[in-house]
Amino acid sequence: MSKPVLISGIQPTGRLHIGNYLGALKQFVGFQNSGEYECLFFIADLHALTTNPDPKDLKRNTTDLAISFIAAGLDGEKSTLFIQSKIPAHYELYQFLTPLMPVSELIRMTAFKEKVIQTLKLKEGEILSKEDFEKAIEGSNFALAAYPILMTADIVIYDSKFVPVGEDQLQHLELARTLVRKFNKKFGKTFIEPQSILAKTARVMSLDDPNKKMSKSKPAGCIFLDDAPEDIGYKIKRAVTDSGSEIKFDEKNKPAISNLLEIHSAFSGEDIKALEKKFKDKSYVEFKEDLARVVIAGLASFQKKKAILKDKTEEIEKIFLGGTERASAVANKKLIAIKQKIGLLQ
Repeated sequence: MSKPVLISGIQPTGRLHIGNYLGALKQFVGFQNSGEYECLFFIADLHALTTNPDPKDLKRNTTDLAISFIAAGLDGEKSTLFIQSKIPAHYELYQFLTPLMPVSELIRMTAFKEKVIQTLKLKEGEILSKEDFEKAIEGSNFALAAYPILMTADIVIYDSKFVPVGEDQLQHLELARTLVRKFNKKFGKTFIEPQSILAKTARVMSLDDPNKKMSKSKPAGCIFLDDAPEDIGYKIKRAVTDSGSEIKFDEKNKPAISNLLEIHSAFSGEDIKALEKKFKDKSYVEFKEDLARVVIAGLASFQKKKAILKDKTEEIEKIFLGGTERASAVANKKLIAIKQKIGLLQ
């Protein structure tokens, strides 16, 4: 009996940070090494086009992300690794799925609304009027709204059963499931309804604002995977804390310390309850010093491997070429069956 297919991708939109590492890369390696799944991991360069990137930046970021995949521990012999745009079947299926999706459902997606608001670059405390928001939606690029349809194509073209996602992607996956049901009802059983696997690590929040996700757009509150040890220590030292001095996990009343505890737990492997006990009589300064130590140690192996792999780009390209050939064979076979179902092939 074959293993269930698990798939996920990362956009090459800039430098990776510890949120990407803990919530994606580290999880990918765990799924790969579990032996429970047929794993496909890809670089989602088509999705990156929604931000209208500079061509040189996109090419550089794609290469850097491919290196990061291998440095993190992904193995081309154990997982199928590929670049999304190298497999035209993804985009072709996306086109077949678009007629089944009302525009109204796309623009109701929470992630889409958040992206639209981000483009407005509101000042702190500025109130957004309904009229301005509606104008912003009307002026937003279509690819951003249609993102969930392409995401669905990425998943179902391989008969993927599982998709590891963060909570902010659950709505997109539910839309994918809806599209699958619509297609299967109209054309007959064709796709598997994908199931989510929630990332074990909670969202990593910004070091300077624990109410917002860690983001490369706010570098002061973001620990990048290629940050030097001294930079990591400096950023953690300057991380905001909560009132009082107790080191306790309480997301509502102590969001800053709770975020730092989660980061510590993710890198050290120590349970949060154990960390609370360990630092019961310690100061914020002492806790931050230990947090910096475990984060620096936790990234050391990745950083060392990545430095070596930067001089082995031809080897990386071969790994992804092999993965692309394997994925293409599966995707193209599925696409023929899909075309037959919808009447494009006899």
